[in-house]
Amino acid sequence: MSTHVLRCADAPVPIALASQPTTQTDPVPAKSVVDELLPVLATDSKPRLIVLGADAALAAVLTHLMRTERLHVEIGYVPVEKTYGSRAYQTGTGNAAAKRALEGKAAETPLIRDDTGTVLVGRATLTGPDGGALEGEVYVDEERLFTGAVPALLVSPSIEEPGVRACVRRRFRRRRWLEGRAAQLGTPGAVVTRDGIPNDRVVKRASFYRHHEPWLLVR
Repeated sequence: MSTHVLRCADAPVPIALASQPTTQTDPVPAKSVVDELLPVLATDSKPRLIVLGADAALAAVLTHLMRTERLHVEIGYVPVEKTYGSRAYQTGTGNAAAKRALEGKAAETPLIRDDTGTVLVGRATLTGPDGGALEGEVYVDEERLFTGAVPALLVSPSIEEPGVRACVRRRFRRRRWLEGRAAQLGTPGAVVTRDGIPNDRVVKRASFYRHHEPWLLVR
C-alpha cells in the first residue's frame, strides 16, 4: 500500500506521520496539487492519501477525486483540532487520528455533495443575504423541515446512510435533525457557507444529497 500525506498550511505533523512522504500545500489544496500526487498513488492497487488539515481541505480533495472519478483512493483524515467533520466521521484528532489514518481499514462512507458539484465534509450554513434570516421552504426527502423564516439552516453529513442531516439553527430551542438522502431548499435568496468557506453569490435553490458513489474513509 502506498501512503502519502498532504499537509495543508502550517498544520503540525503528528509523530505517527513524521516518517511518511509528505507534500506541503495551501490551506485548501488546489486541483493541480492533487493531480501531481495521483501518479504516485497509482503505483499501488490500494493507494492511501492522508489529509492533514481542516474540513475545507478534505472537502477540496474529495471534490476533485469525485469529479475525476478517482474515489477508489483511500482517504485518511487528520484534523489538528475537533471539527464538524471529525465529529461526523469519528476520526479523532492529532496523533490518535494519525494512527488511525495509517493503521485503520478503509470503509465505504456516504459522500455528500451539493448541486454545484462540491463535497460537504463538516457543515453547511445557509442564511439570508448579509447573514439575515433565511426565508423559504426545506424538505429532507419527502418530509418538510420548515416553511417561512428561520435564523439559518444547518446541513451535515453522517457516517452512515441515508447520509444527510439537516436542522434549523435556533438559539434557545433544542435542534430537531431530520435525516435523509437529500435536503432541498427553495428561497427568495440564500448565501451558502460550506465547511467554513462562504460563497458570496445569492442563490434561490440549494440541495445537498448523497452521491451515487461512496468514498473510502480510513478509520
